[in-house]
Amino acid sequence: MTESPWNDLDRPPLRAAQLNRDPGRLGALWNSLVVVAETGSTNVDLAEIAARGTPEGAVLVAEQQTHGKGRLDRRWSAPARSGIFLSMLLRPGDAGVPRDNWSWLPLLVGVAASSALSRAAQCEVRLKWPNDLLVPVGPAGHREERKTGGILVELADEGRAVIAGMGVNVTLREDELPVPTAASLALAGAQVTDREILLRELLRTFSELYEEWCADGGDPSATRLRDAYLDQCATIGKHVRVLLPGDKQIVGEAVDVDDLGRLVIREPSGAEHAVSAGDVIHVRGA
Repeated sequence: MTESPWNDLDRPPLRAAQLNRDPGRLGALWNSLVVVAETGSTNVDLAEIAARGTPEGAVLVAEQQTHGKGRLDRRWSAPARSGIFLSMLLRPGDAGVPRDNWSWLPLLVGVAASSALSRAAQCEVRLKWPNDLLVPVGPAGHREERKTGGILVELADEGRAVIAGMGVNVTLREDELPVPTAASLALAGAQVTDREILLRELLRTFSELYEEWCADGGDPSATRLRDAYLDQCATIGKHVRVLLPGDKQIVGEAVDVDDLGRLVIREPSGAEHAVSAGDVIHVRGA
């Protein structure tokens, strides 16, 4: 395990027994929560578990990941016990959710994370389409939104299951950040950085939203998921440059997220384009 200048009092380990003592506080969805000291990738590990036919509701949390990744295989790294690194096993098809609506799962995870962390950490957390968690960092009047977390949702068990992974920087210092555009909840002035409190709220909030979403067949409008996402998305209303494969790009205002979870860009000419997360390399300010 990578050496850390923090001791266990500064960055205490998660207590799996304590987290599992009262499962009801974590939400009705969960039937298993395992915490490991270190692994390569919680998404990879949980995908192997899903391939055995394991039912949905399993959660795997790592104190440190050595090969954590985000969208497009971008590397995600952080010191041990400095954040929340987890994966959740879901089977929305078992609840009758049509496959076309599964594209909303990354956005559902984002809404749950943004809501839960804003509430529990007492720190504003917003979303950057499609899968980033943003926090404001810097002195008053000069604050900038930087990335404190990311979401990666992947199919598993030959397409019958979904692994929803998330990494959130909680207590990283400025000198520990992997890139200048990264941040942590602590750097954003979070009042609460106890990872057990944050993890409980994350799982409880996601459980509630996911069960509502499944009950309505994954319809983002019926559950008001789309409205919630638009309300929490910092990308909407901004002028952006969307980079696509083949050196193609779209420049315009991000005006909406459609029923399939695609970002809608309006060019100065008035022409609108809907782009899916799988087709986009980067979304940047124009």
